[in-house]
Amino acid sequence: MTGSEASLYSIPLTLNDGTETDFGRFQGKTVMVVNVASQCGFTPQYAGLEALYEKYRAQGFEVLGVPCNQFAGQEPGTDEDIQEFCSRNFGVTFTLSKKADVRGKDQHPLYAELTKFKNGILPGLIKWNFEKFLISSEGKVVARFAPNVEPDAEEITSAIERELAA
Repeated sequence: MTGSEASLYSIPLTLNDGTETDFGRFQGKTVMVVNVASQCGFTPQYAGLEALYEKYRAQGFEVLGVPCNQFAGQEPGTDEDIQEFCSRNFGVTFTLSKKADVRGKDQHPLYAELTKFKNGILPGLIKWNFEKFLISSEGKVVARFAPNVEPDAEEITSAIERELAA
């Protein structure tokens, strides 16, 4: 394991229910990390993310939703509000973290790590809600998808299937 994967897995995470853990809980799994919001035009993507999770989780796929209120105040609720909204409206069962900043001076360390990669996978700042990062089971960022790319898009499903087959 190289330094970047080791540091990715050691990044602390607080889950939506207050559980303290780290990204290492996903070690050995293919993971899609998505900054999410409840009042965004892309909010219906929660359903697609849940469908991906249901389809591939038995093969070692996980989704981590990271609620964020940095883009037009589209995630104003508490962590409890967010969990209830996601569960009631979209049947979300994948992991949600505590609300966090994905850019700026208070950027969550996970996003600092995800956005620093300069290997041609859309490096740089998160520009809006529902940007998606695909992380291999070895902890490498292997793809990044723009907010307008739907979770069931062929480019996403084929990337997930490629990683799960690796």
